[in-house]
Amino acid sequence: MIDQLIAWDQSLMIFLNNLGSSTYDGLWLFITKQLHWAPYFAVILFLAYKKLGKTNFLYLLLCTALLLVVTDQSANLFKNYFMRLRPCNEPALQGLIRVVKCSDTYSFYSGHATNSMATTVLVFALLRSYYKYAALLFLFPLIFAYSRIYLGLHYPGDILTGYLFGALYGYGAYRLFRKFVLKQ
Repeated sequence: MIDQLIAWDQSLMIFLNNLGSSTYDGLWLFITKQLHWAPYFAVILFLAYKKLGKTNFLYLLLCTALLLVVTDQSANLFKNYFMRLRPCNEPALQGLIRVVKCSDTYSFYSGHATNSMATTVLVFALLRSYYKYAALLFLFPLIFAYSRIYLGLHYPGDILTGYLFGALYGYGAYRLFRKFVLKQ
């Protein structure tokens, strides 16, 4: 069963990764860097500040920082436990995928997907009652994490697992934030 899941994951990786073209490699290299999303984060933080007020906003910053530490370290624990090679390092995929960027670390599961989904779920849950189109926030983790497949750094299964863990962590952070900060 596990072997079949891995085979499907590799097949989907080959398909999705090969949708890319060298024309867009620079764009996806830009997208995958967190720092390049700073203007987006600034707008979201400004909107959160407007609706939550100064004190709750500061707690949100602290909560987000702790959330990022937890999500990043849990992804690293899984990576070091499972030691799954990244697609760009997988001998069976050599010549079958486009490798735009590579890393020597392990693949399962994606910290980018986990971090982006966790923070998005937290912020969405806090702001959805204030903003009609708050669900558009979920475009960020979709685009950000897809960049990892495009570049050859993660399998789709790494991304989906990261999304699952991120959603759980983000929802848990939201519940704790409501209970201890907003006290509703």
